[in-house]
Amino acid sequence: MITKKNQLTALIITYNEIGYIKKCIESISFVDEIIVVDSFSTDGTYEYLKSNPKVKVIQNPFENFTAQKSFALKQAKNDWVLFLDADEVVSDALQSEIIETVSSDTEIAAFWFYRQFMFKNEKLNFSGWQTDKNYRLFRKSKAVFSDCKIVHETLDVDGTSGILKEKLTHYCYKSYEDYKGKMLKYGRLRAQEELSNSKKFNYIKLFVKPTWKFFHNYVFRLGILDGLKGINVCYLNALSVYIRYKELHKLEKTIEKPVFSKLNNITQIELRSKRLAS
Repeated sequence: MITKKNQLTALIITYNEIGYIKKCIESISFVDEIIVVDSFSTDGTYEYLKSNPKVKVIQNPFENFTAQKSFALKQAKNDWVLFLDADEVVSDALQSEIIETVSSDTEIAAFWFYRQFMFKNEKLNFSGWQTDKNYRLFRKSKAVFSDCKIVHETLDVDGTSGILKEKLTHYCYKSYEDYKGKMLKYGRLRAQEELSNSKKFNYIKLFVKPTWKFFHNYVFRLGILDGLKGINVCYLNALSVYIRYKELHKLEKTIEKPVFSKLNNITQIELRSKRLAS
């Protein structure tokens, strides 16, 4: 059992996750506190969470993933935190390992979880996801989300890290359109991230990077062995990269246009002044 000294808070951020949030919540009933930060869902997610007596739900506007997760982290009353996505499920075996880990007074500050990617309700074994892992269990006092990324957020850990043996089940691919929407969103957020980090658009990257992403995951990361599932996942992941560079080009033009117009107006004023002076 988890003692008072080592109590555990589960944190989740949500937006329109009514199809999977129930499974997630049910799988973490063993924790001492469940907090969900919802970015104003419209599909019944918020109503479900509000009606669940085990859950404390807070609505907060979504800026980006790092900002939302940092906000959620501040709400936890316990030092040990289990941070999940709404489409992730903790198995019984993983639950036992989490409880044992938190109760052991370990000096390790954070733990990686390997994830089992689910294509609808079937396992996806390759396509670049076979070594997918994320920080999910960590001490609040020893970790902070890096402000250098706004998507696929990074946890900066002050201390040593470990890896749990049992995998976290990740129901990421609900349908083609749902996964496509998710990849497009990630691509646009990555474009904002690259712009803020002074990355520049070029046409070579626009065409080479997505092609390489598909080829790398489908061939070298054995997506071909996942059949049609592998083709869909590898294509949509590559599409995300294409959208990233296309959006970066769009953002650059949006920024440059007002600057150019302002400079052009200044030049015209200077020319008129010179004519009047002559």
